[in-house]
Amino acid sequence: MAVSRRGARPRFTLLLLVLTSVTLLTLDFRGGDGALSGFRSGAREVLSPLQGIAGAVTRPLGDIVQGVIHRGDLEAENAQLRAQLEEARGAAAEAEDAQRERRALLDIQDLEFAGDIPNVPARVISSTPSNFELAVVIDRGTDHGIAENMPVVSGAGLVGRITEVSSNRSVVRLLTDLTFSVGVRFTSSGDVGVATGRGRNDPMRVDLVDAATAVGRHELVVTSGLQQSAYPAGSPVGRVDSAKSVPGEDEKRVTVRPLVDLKRLAFVKVLQWSPS
Repeated sequence: MAVSRRGARPRFTLLLLVLTSVTLLTLDFRGGDGALSGFRSGAREVLSPLQGIAGAVTRPLGDIVQGVIHRGDLEAENAQLRAQLEEARGAAAEAEDAQRERRALLDIQDLEFAGDIPNVPARVISSTPSNFELAVVIDRGTDHGIAENMPVVSGAGLVGRITEVSSNRSVVRLLTDLTFSVGVRFTSSGDVGVATGRGRNDPMRVDLVDAATAVGRHELVVTSGLQQSAYPAGSPVGRVDSAKSVPGEDEKRVTVRPLVDLKRLAFVKVLQWSPS
């Protein structure tokens, strides 16, 4: 019952305030003498506390109404800010990608290991998703002087060789492909071997390395260029990842990690090299 009385009291106060206000408006409209004026003055003094109570009761409701009105504006403003943030992030990513391509272009400008061999710069436009055929496609072909079996390099070293070519497109077989092999030379000892691809994430295996050959960890390995090689001598291939001698075996087990980041190729150069 106490709860019911508390709930009814504000409604009663509001009703009394409304009735009294109507009465005062009526008296003001009709005008009046000093007695009525005094009554009005006294009534205002009595009603002043009631008006404060009514304002306190109705003010939260007004705040709620204003909040509802402005909520749509706040949501629209937040959506605009989110859109601007996404646009800024996109611009930053685009600038970062442009900087990466700029560095890649600079890397292939002067290839000391290529000497005076004519070359054709090209952009990588796609790659194969398969682990069984590791290749990329470039945007240059026969119209630009490219032919099958020409070596392909980047600023870091050997990338692969051309296996298919059309007028404006060429396929580059990467050196990590299972069918790829290249004659190599260890820069410390001068000994040679044959490096073969073993897949996208595995280092190349180097065969025909004499068991007595001294092979240093992280030693640089380059193309050997021997016996009408398909690759000019001295092109960087990779660095030694592991070297192990096994008792009873005539060859040392050696693996080489390619120098070129084949997962992030952007620009390459095709060397117009012929073994003859």
